[in-house]
Amino acid sequence: MKAIKNVKIYDYDDYIENGYVIYKENIIEIGKMEHFKFDGQVIDGKGKLILPGLVNGHTHIYSTLFRGLSLNFKPKTFKDILEMLWWKFDKELTEDEIYYSSLVYGIESLKNGVTTLIDHHASGEIENSLKTIKKAIVDELKMRIILAFETSDRFDIEKCINENNLFLKEKNEFFTGMFGMHASMSLSDESLKKISKNISDFPIHVHVAESDEDELDSINKHSKSIIKRFDDFKLINKNSILAHCVHINKDESEILKEKDVFIALNPSSNLNNNVGIFNYELLKDLKIIVGTDGLGSNVAKEMYNLNLMIKKSIDSPVGISNEELIAFINNSYELVNRMLNIKIGKIRKNYKADFILVDYNNPTPMNKENAFNHVFYGVFENLRPEKVFINGKEVLSNYKVNKQEEIFKKSEEVAKKLFLKFGDD
Repeated sequence: MKAIKNVKIYDYDDYIENGYVIYKENIIEIGKMEHFKFDGQVIDGKGKLILPGLVNGHTHIYSTLFRGLSLNFKPKTFKDILEMLWWKFDKELTEDEIYYSSLVYGIESLKNGVTTLIDHHASGEIENSLKTIKKAIVDELKMRIILAFETSDRFDIEKCINENNLFLKEKNEFFTGMFGMHASMSLSDESLKKISKNISDFPIHVHVAESDEDELDSINKHSKSIIKRFDDFKLINKNSILAHCVHINKDESEILKEKDVFIALNPSSNLNNNVGIFNYELLKDLKIIVGTDGLGSNVAKEMYNLNLMIKKSIDSPVGISNEELIAFINNSYELVNRMLNIKIGKIRKNYKADFILVDYNNPTPMNKENAFNHVFYGVFENLRPEKVFINGKEVLSNYKVNKQEEIFKKSEEVAKKLFLKFGDD
């Protein structure tokens, strides 16, 4: 057992001004310092705050090695961006690129206070690609992850199905799988029929109406909306992740209200791709989680940007309540807990010891009533944890991960070889 003492503790529910946490793999005891009795290894958390580790609700780890690559392209639509950029890039990814992009993305996630990733993977090398990600994220970095491969008609459908099935049937407290699908516009009815026969009641992870092109494609080709199309194939199972949902309509929203699913919003990516702003009125009664869509790993920043985008969506300078913002964070913990059969997201007895230790000297009084405002407008502004703990193990110490420089150096070498495939040296 170990302990952290003299620390502020906040888990989006309870707040302790000066407390302690005793932990092993799970949290064993928390309390106020006047009750602290412990004879073992102790970290002094004076001037620091403990928060639960964050969850990235939708990301693309493989995008890591795209950074710095120059591709000459002039897209006019979102589909152009996919065809001229991302689909050219991801099809070139093999084991080395997948592995080192995962290590680098995992390290950068830890530095941003993220302890669990929900990844939506695509690569030219399909077989064992998820195993390679798992090797980097779970085996090396000791993080938690939920994996899926983007099944799409641009790949061998059978290989995609097989790759997803490998992880659908595996689960421990660190990893499991969902059935990955790219998007309606890249999947024929024949492919959806094959997927439907293979997934049983497992959840899907899929892009939905990220751009209006996706929604119009479904209506023009299949005479129905995306959600209606997926529902007709019995694909929208419990715990499914539907990413973006920028252009869904009211009827689709009503269908989703009957499903126990999660909507992953990715505000920075939507702005970056100029696909539009979601209609929060259609989504507010659904379980929203927050993702980065592979555009970085800073989930705290995404929370802030999501709040701004919601203000624009509902045309209000006030926006939504703290309780609604907190619900987005707690929804991500709920999904992970369901999928991995664990308890994360609270600094509470019997919960997993997945938490971060952050420097924070509050400039104004901090208490249970205003703790979230301190976190959202103070800590999240520049979230850089000194230490990160997962399952009680200190996986980031003094702001760094073990062998960090060595990993980044090797990643640079791998990326140089990758860039040559695009004529960029």
